[in-house]
Amino acid sequence: MQLFGRKMPLRAQIGLAIVIVNLLAAIFVPVIAPYPEAEVVGRAWAGSSAEHWFGLDNLGRDILSRLLYGARLSIGLSLLITTLSFSMGVFGGFAAAVLGKAADMVLSRIVDLLLSMPALIFAMVVLSVLGTDLIVLIVTISVLDATRIFRVARALAMDIEALDYVEVARLRGEGLWWIVRREILPNAVPPLVAEFGLRFCFTFLFISALSFLGLGIQPPNADWGSMVKDYSALIMLGVPAVFYPAGAIAALTIGINMLVDWLLSINTVRR
Repeated sequence: MQLFGRKMPLRAQIGLAIVIVNLLAAIFVPVIAPYPEAEVVGRAWAGSSAEHWFGLDNLGRDILSRLLYGARLSIGLSLLITTLSFSMGVFGGFAAAVLGKAADMVLSRIVDLLLSMPALIFAMVVLSVLGTDLIVLIVTISVLDATRIFRVARALAMDIEALDYVEVARLRGEGLWWIVRREILPNAVPPLVAEFGLRFCFTFLFISALSFLGLGIQPPNADWGSMVKDYSALIMLGVPAVFYPAGAIAALTIGINMLVDWLLSINTVRR
């Protein structure tokens, strides 16, 4: 199997397959989920059966259905937040690299201020004060993640800006926007794509952690982090429900990392 004109090793193919399966589950969940996510269909903690493959949860809802709906919300929200944070981080990082020392100093100090605070504690404080609305959650995590991406984008842009072909473009009279669009951005895409995958994983796990603490996605909406929280108390009684959302989180994270490792190896070879 080939992707980006290169043959994919088995490990990368497994990672891609895991990602595709999760994306298909998230997209087609209304079709494939046997029950609505919040519908009570039986007694609490009923075991596995032909009608309920993974059993029922603490309120009598179908665990498989909630797992599938949780994929849509967890993956969709993580993808949205990662896209927003990348937009802010890459724009800010490139601006700091090409606009001169004054802009670099101002932007870098703002980022340093945000980075000086532990991300989880900062998010918990903001969400505790402003509430756990989805908009607040999205903006908070996007801003926190953008600071990490700013550092990567700034370093990439500064490295590329110092290369000979960029200097030749300047001497040729090309404008700043042209240089960023035609010289810096195309050469920064491969490492940024790999970084996007890594940041998606971190965002995905961060949302799950907040949901586990009760500050993320709120019921009755299903997401994997809050499902782990709801089901964890029953693990000592031999109820395996907690392993389903926890396993889904682990599988998607491992799959993305397998794919990202291959993308990083391609970029290393190209360099």
